[in-house]
Amino acid sequence: MRTCLIYLVPLFVTVGIAGDEDTAKAKSDKQFASSQPKVAIEPRLKNTTPDLDKESTRASNIRVDTNLVLINVTVTDPMNRFVTGLETEHFKLLEDKVEQKISHFASEDAPLSIGLVFDTSQSMGNKLQKARVAVAQFFKTANPEDEFFLVQFNTRPEMIVPFTSNTEEIQNRLTFTQAKGRTALLDGVYMAMHEMKKAKNTRKAILILSDGGDNSSRYTETEVRNLVREADVQIYAIGIFEPVHARGRSAEELSGPGLLSELSEQTGGRHFPVENLNDLPDVAAKIGMELRNQYVLGYSPTNADRNGKYRKVVVKLVQPKQMPPLKPFWRQGYYAPAQ
Repeated sequence: MRTCLIYLVPLFVTVGIAGDEDTAKAKSDKQFASSQPKVAIEPRLKNTTPDLDKESTRASNIRVDTNLVLINVTVTDPMNRFVTGLETEHFKLLEDKVEQKISHFASEDAPLSIGLVFDTSQSMGNKLQKARVAVAQFFKTANPEDEFFLVQFNTRPEMIVPFTSNTEEIQNRLTFTQAKGRTALLDGVYMAMHEMKKAKNTRKAILILSDGGDNSSRYTETEVRNLVREADVQIYAIGIFEPVHARGRSAEELSGPGLLSELSEQTGGRHFPVENLNDLPDVAAKIGMELRNQYVLGYSPTNADRNGKYRKVVVKLVQPKQMPPLKPFWRQGYYAPAQ
Protein backbone atom coordinates (compact mmCIF):
# COMPACT_ATOMS: atom_id res chain seq x y z
CA MET A 1 0.00 0.00 0.00
CA ARG A 2 1.48 3.27 -1.01
CA THR A 3 1.66 6.27 1.28
CA CYS A 4 0.47 9.43 -0.38
CA LEU A 5 2.82 12.31 0.30
CA ILE A 6 1.15 15.63 -0.19
CA TYR A 7 3.06 18.87 -0.52
CA LEU A 8 1.43 22.00 0.72
CA VAL A 9 3.00 24.72 -1.38
CA PRO A 10 2.38 28.03 0.37
CA LEU A 11 1.45 30.84 -1.98
CA PHE A 12 3.87 33.30 -0.46
CA VAL A 13 4.91 35.34 -3.45
CA THR A 14 6.07 38.79 -2.52
CA VAL A 15 4.43 41.26 -4.86
CA GLY A 16 5.56 44.86 -4.96
CA ILE A 17 2.66 47.16 -5.83
CA ALA A 18 3.69 50.38 -7.47
CA GLY A 19 2.85 53.38 -5.41
CA ASP A 20 2.16 51.46 -2.23
CA GLU A 21 5.08 52.92 -0.31
CA ASP A 22 4.27 56.46 -1.44
CA THR A 23 0.70 56.01 -0.28
CA ALA A 24 1.81 54.68 3.07
CA LYS A 25 4.09 57.66 3.60
CA ALA A 26 1.30 60.03 2.68
CA LYS A 27 -1.04 58.67 5.33
CA SER A 28 -0.76 58.65 9.08
CA ASP A 29 -0.37 55.44 11.03
CA LYS A 30 -3.98 55.69 12.09
CA GLN A 31 -5.30 56.13 8.57
CA PHE A 32 -3.14 53.33 7.19
CA ALA A 33 -4.06 50.80 9.85
CA SER A 34 -7.77 51.64 9.85
CA SER A 35 -7.87 51.10 6.10
CA GLN A 36 -6.72 47.49 6.46
CA PRO A 37 -9.58 44.98 6.20
CA LYS A 38 -10.41 43.20 9.42
CA VAL A 39 -10.15 39.45 9.33
CA ALA A 40 -13.32 37.45 9.80
CA ILE A 41 -12.76 33.78 10.56
CA GLU A 42 -15.10 31.51 8.63
CA PRO A 43 -16.05 28.22 10.33
CA ARG A 44 -14.33 25.18 8.84
CA LEU A 45 -15.83 21.80 8.16
CA LYS A 46 -15.14 19.29 10.85
CA ASN A 47 -12.30 16.88 10.17
CA THR A 48 -13.79 13.50 9.25
CA THR A 49 -10.65 11.55 10.05
CA PRO A 50 -10.62 9.56 13.28
CA ASP A 51 -9.38 11.49 16.31
CA LEU A 52 -6.84 10.36 18.80
CA ASP A 53 -8.43 8.78 21.82
CA LYS A 54 -9.99 11.49 23.98
CA GLU A 55 -7.38 11.21 26.70
CA SER A 56 -4.50 11.95 24.33
CA THR A 57 -6.21 14.91 22.63
CA ARG A 58 -6.72 16.52 26.00
CA ALA A 59 -3.18 15.85 27.13
CA SER A 60 -0.53 18.51 27.37
CA ASN A 61 3.13 17.83 26.74
CA ILE A 62 3.30 15.87 29.98
CA ARG A 63 0.26 14.28 31.60
CA VAL A 64 1.17 13.38 35.15
CA ASP A 65 -1.70 10.86 35.40
CA THR A 66 -0.90 8.89 32.23
CA ASN A 67 2.73 10.03 31.76
CA LEU A 68 1.99 10.69 28.08
CA VAL A 69 4.38 12.92 26.17
CA LEU A 70 3.16 14.71 23.05
CA ILE A 71 5.66 16.20 20.60
CA ASN A 72 4.60 18.54 17.77
CA VAL A 73 6.67 18.03 14.61
CA THR A 74 6.87 20.11 11.42
CA VAL A 75 8.38 18.48 8.32
CA THR A 76 9.70 20.48 5.36
CA ASP A 77 11.46 19.71 2.09
CA PRO A 78 14.60 21.45 0.71
CA MET A 79 12.39 24.24 -0.70
CA ASN A 80 10.94 24.86 2.79
CA ARG A 81 7.52 23.52 1.78
CA PHE A 82 5.43 21.63 4.31
CA VAL A 83 5.20 17.88 3.79
CA THR A 84 2.01 16.11 4.85
CA GLY A 85 0.81 12.57 4.29
CA LEU A 86 3.55 10.92 6.33
CA GLU A 87 2.59 8.00 8.59
CA THR A 88 3.80 6.65 11.92
CA GLU A 89 6.40 4.43 10.26
CA HIS A 90 8.17 7.51 8.85
CA PHE A 91 9.15 8.68 12.34
CA LYS A 92 11.54 7.48 15.02
CA LEU A 93 11.52 9.09 18.44
CA LEU A 94 14.25 8.90 21.10
CA GLU A 95 14.31 10.12 24.68
CA ASP A 96 17.78 10.49 26.17
CA LYS A 97 19.10 8.32 23.28
CA VAL A 98 16.62 5.49 24.02
CA GLU A 99 14.10 4.76 21.26
CA GLN A 100 10.46 5.08 22.30
CA LYS A 101 7.34 3.41 20.94
CA ILE A 102 5.04 5.93 19.25
CA SER A 103 1.60 5.07 20.63
CA HIS A 104 -0.34 8.09 19.37
CA PHE A 105 -0.12 9.79 15.99
CA ALA A 106 -2.14 12.60 14.44
CA SER A 107 -1.79 15.24 11.74
CA GLU A 108 -4.97 17.24 12.18
CA ASP A 109 -5.70 20.96 12.53
CA ALA A 110 -6.44 21.11 16.26
CA PRO A 111 -7.47 24.38 17.99
CA LEU A 112 -4.68 26.60 19.27
CA SER A 113 -4.14 29.08 22.09
CA ILE A 114 -1.83 31.79 20.70
CA GLY A 115 -0.18 34.79 22.31
CA LEU A 116 1.06 37.74 20.23
CA VAL A 117 4.08 39.55 21.70
CA PHE A 118 4.26 42.82 19.76
CA ASP A 119 7.20 45.26 19.88
CA THR A 120 6.20 48.94 20.10
CA SER A 121 9.62 50.37 20.99
CA GLN A 122 10.90 53.59 19.40
CA SER A 123 12.90 51.77 16.71
CA MET A 124 9.71 50.14 15.37
CA GLY A 125 8.42 53.52 14.15
CA ASN A 126 8.40 52.99 10.39
CA LYS A 127 7.80 49.24 10.77
CA LEU A 128 4.51 49.32 12.68
CA GLN A 129 2.31 49.62 9.59
CA LYS A 130 3.62 46.45 7.97
CA ALA A 131 3.70 44.66 11.32
CA ARG A 132 -0.04 45.33 11.72
CA VAL A 133 -0.68 43.92 8.26
CA ALA A 134 1.39 40.87 9.19
CA VAL A 135 -0.86 40.22 12.19
CA ALA A 136 -3.93 40.46 9.94
CA GLN A 137 -2.42 37.90 7.56
CA PHE A 138 -1.61 35.60 10.46
CA PHE A 139 -5.23 35.73 11.62
CA LYS A 140 -6.43 34.61 8.19
CA THR A 141 -5.04 31.15 8.95
CA ALA A 142 -6.93 30.91 12.25
CA ASN A 143 -9.46 28.28 13.28
CA PRO A 144 -12.82 29.39 14.78
CA GLU A 145 -11.96 27.52 17.98
CA ASP A 146 -8.63 29.32 18.43
CA GLU A 147 -8.08 31.90 21.15
CA PHE A 148 -5.58 34.78 21.22
CA PHE A 149 -4.11 37.39 23.53
CA LEU A 150 -1.97 40.47 22.90
CA VAL A 151 1.07 41.62 24.89
CA GLN A 152 2.75 44.84 23.77
CA PHE A 153 6.14 45.90 25.02
CA ASN A 154 8.48 48.86 24.84
CA THR A 155 10.22 49.98 28.02
CA ARG A 156 7.79 47.70 29.90
CA PRO A 157 5.39 44.97 28.82
CA GLU A 158 1.63 45.43 29.02
CA MET A 159 -1.26 42.98 28.68
CA ILE A 160 -3.45 44.74 26.11
CA VAL A 161 -6.04 42.05 25.31
CA PRO A 162 -6.43 38.90 27.46
CA PHE A 163 -7.52 35.64 25.85
CA THR A 164 -10.29 36.19 23.31
CA SER A 165 -11.63 34.56 20.16
CA ASN A 166 -12.34 38.02 18.71
CA THR A 167 -9.39 38.77 16.43
CA GLU A 168 -10.94 42.09 15.40
CA GLU A 169 -10.56 43.35 18.97
CA ILE A 170 -6.81 42.75 18.82
CA GLN A 171 -6.52 44.42 15.41
CA ASN A 172 -8.47 47.43 16.64
CA ARG A 173 -6.10 47.87 19.58
CA LEU A 174 -3.08 47.62 17.26
CA THR A 175 -4.56 50.35 15.04
CA PHE A 176 -3.63 53.09 17.51
CA THR A 177 -0.27 51.66 18.59
CA GLN A 178 2.56 54.22 18.77
CA ALA A 179 6.29 53.55 18.80
CA LYS A 180 8.15 54.83 21.85
CA GLY A 181 10.57 53.80 24.57
CA ARG A 182 13.14 51.05 24.86
CA THR A 183 12.89 47.27 24.24
CA ALA A 184 11.87 44.92 27.08
CA LEU A 185 11.57 41.82 24.90
CA LEU A 186 12.38 39.30 27.63
CA ASP A 187 9.82 40.82 29.98
CA GLY A 188 7.23 40.63 27.19
CA VAL A 189 7.91 36.91 26.68
CA TYR A 190 7.84 36.33 30.45
CA MET A 191 4.40 37.97 30.72
CA ALA A 192 3.11 35.97 27.76
CA MET A 193 4.30 32.65 29.21
CA HIS A 194 2.38 33.31 32.42
CA GLU A 195 -0.78 34.34 30.56
CA MET A 196 -0.52 31.09 28.61
CA LYS A 197 -1.23 29.17 31.83
CA LYS A 198 -4.87 30.27 31.34
CA ALA A 199 -5.09 28.66 27.89
CA LYS A 200 -8.03 26.33 27.23
CA ASN A 201 -6.51 24.48 24.25
CA THR A 202 -3.90 21.72 24.41
CA ARG A 203 -1.76 23.21 21.65
CA LYS A 204 -0.16 26.54 22.57
CA ALA A 205 2.09 28.94 20.68
CA ILE A 206 3.56 32.43 20.98
CA LEU A 207 4.36 34.70 18.04
CA ILE A 208 6.93 37.45 18.67
CA LEU A 209 7.23 40.44 16.32
CA SER A 210 10.29 42.53 17.19
CA ASP A 211 13.11 44.46 15.55
CA GLY A 212 15.93 43.69 17.91
CA GLY A 213 17.38 42.37 21.10
CA ASP A 214 16.67 43.50 24.64
CA ASN A 215 17.84 46.66 26.40
CA SER A 216 15.26 47.22 29.13
CA SER A 217 14.08 43.97 30.73
CA ARG A 218 13.93 43.14 34.40
CA TYR A 219 14.22 39.40 33.75
CA THR A 220 17.44 37.88 32.43
CA GLU A 221 17.97 35.65 29.42
CA THR A 222 18.68 32.71 31.71
CA GLU A 223 15.44 33.18 33.66
CA VAL A 224 13.32 33.43 30.51
CA ARG A 225 15.16 30.59 28.80
CA ASN A 226 14.46 28.30 31.77
CA LEU A 227 10.81 29.35 31.84
CA VAL A 228 10.44 28.59 28.13
CA ARG A 229 12.16 25.24 28.55
CA GLU A 230 9.72 24.17 31.24
CA ALA A 231 6.57 25.17 29.35
CA ASP A 232 4.72 23.27 26.64
CA VAL A 233 4.54 26.29 24.32
CA GLN A 234 5.95 26.64 20.81
CA ILE A 235 7.57 30.01 20.12
CA TYR A 236 7.78 31.55 16.66
CA ALA A 237 9.56 34.84 16.08
CA ILE A 238 9.65 37.35 13.24
CA GLY A 239 12.79 39.45 13.60
CA ILE A 240 12.48 42.72 11.66
CA PHE A 241 16.06 43.81 11.03
CA GLU A 242 18.04 46.30 9.01
CA PRO A 243 20.24 44.62 6.36
CA VAL A 244 23.30 42.91 7.85
CA HIS A 245 25.75 45.49 6.48
CA ALA A 246 23.57 48.51 7.26
CA ARG A 247 25.24 51.16 9.42
CA GLY A 248 22.04 51.79 11.34
CA ARG A 249 22.02 48.46 13.14
CA SER A 250 22.23 48.98 16.90
CA ALA A 251 24.01 46.67 19.33
CA GLU A 252 20.64 45.33 20.48
CA GLU A 253 19.59 44.66 16.89
CA LEU A 254 22.85 42.82 16.23
CA SER A 255 22.15 40.51 19.18
CA GLY A 256 18.47 40.14 18.30
CA PRO A 257 18.72 37.25 15.80
CA GLY A 258 20.63 35.06 18.24
CA LEU A 259 18.21 35.75 21.09
CA LEU A 260 15.08 35.09 19.01
CA SER A 261 16.56 31.93 17.49
CA GLU A 262 17.50 30.54 20.89
CA LEU A 263 14.07 31.18 22.38
CA SER A 264 12.18 29.68 19.44
CA GLU A 265 14.21 26.69 18.31
CA GLN A 266 14.31 24.89 21.66
CA THR A 267 10.48 24.85 21.64
CA GLY A 268 10.12 23.34 18.15
CA GLY A 269 9.25 26.74 16.69
CA ARG A 270 11.37 28.84 14.35
CA HIS A 271 12.81 32.30 13.92
CA PHE A 272 12.20 34.07 10.60
CA PRO A 273 14.50 37.10 10.10
CA VAL A 274 13.04 39.75 7.78
CA GLU A 275 14.96 42.60 6.15
CA ASN A 276 12.36 43.67 3.58
CA LEU A 277 9.21 45.02 5.24
CA ASN A 278 7.12 43.91 2.28
CA ASP A 279 7.90 40.30 3.21
CA LEU A 280 6.29 40.58 6.65
CA PRO A 281 2.70 39.59 5.72
CA ASP A 282 3.85 36.53 3.78
CA VAL A 283 6.12 35.36 6.60
CA ALA A 284 3.33 35.75 9.16
CA ALA A 285 0.94 33.77 6.97
CA LYS A 286 3.59 31.07 6.56
CA ILE A 287 3.91 30.68 10.32
CA GLY A 288 0.14 30.37 10.60
CA MET A 289 0.18 27.65 7.94
CA GLU A 290 3.01 25.82 9.69
CA LEU A 291 1.03 25.68 12.92
CA ARG A 292 -1.80 24.08 10.91
CA ASN A 293 0.39 21.42 9.29
CA GLN A 294 2.13 19.64 12.14
CA TYR A 295 2.29 16.04 13.22
CA VAL A 296 1.68 15.07 16.84
CA LEU A 297 3.70 12.12 18.15
CA GLY A 298 2.73 10.65 21.50
CA TYR A 299 4.55 8.11 23.66
CA SER A 300 4.77 6.79 27.21
CA PRO A 301 8.43 7.03 28.30
CA THR A 302 10.24 3.82 29.11
CA ASN A 303 11.92 5.78 31.92
CA ALA A 304 9.23 5.83 34.59
CA ASP A 305 11.29 7.77 37.15
CA ARG A 306 9.46 10.83 38.47
CA ASN A 307 12.61 12.80 39.22
CA GLY A 308 11.74 16.17 37.69
CA LYS A 309 14.82 16.09 35.46
CA TYR A 310 15.06 17.45 31.93
CA ARG A 311 14.90 14.79 29.22
CA LYS A 312 16.16 15.37 25.72
CA VAL A 313 13.94 14.33 22.82
CA VAL A 314 15.16 13.61 19.29
CA VAL A 315 12.91 13.02 16.27
CA LYS A 316 14.34 11.24 13.24
CA LEU A 317 12.72 10.68 9.85
CA VAL A 318 12.70 7.42 7.97
CA GLN A 319 13.31 8.90 4.52
CA PRO A 320 10.47 7.98 2.10
CA LYS A 321 11.63 6.54 -1.21
CA GLN A 322 11.86 8.83 -4.23
CA MET A 323 11.66 11.93 -2.02
CA PRO A 324 14.20 14.71 -1.50
CA PRO A 325 15.79 14.99 1.96
CA LEU A 326 13.19 16.05 4.50
CA LYS A 327 13.84 18.01 7.69
CA PRO A 328 11.90 17.81 10.97
CA PHE A 329 11.48 20.53 13.60
CA TRP A 330 10.37 19.54 17.10
CA ARG A 331 10.44 20.46 20.76
CA GLN A 332 13.84 19.42 22.05
CA GLY A 333 12.85 18.10 25.44
CA TYR A 334 10.70 18.33 28.55
CA TYR A 335 10.90 18.05 32.33
CA ALA A 336 9.77 14.74 33.81
CA PRO A 337 7.06 14.93 36.47
CA ALA A 338 8.30 15.15 40.04
CA GLN A 339 7.11 13.20 43.06
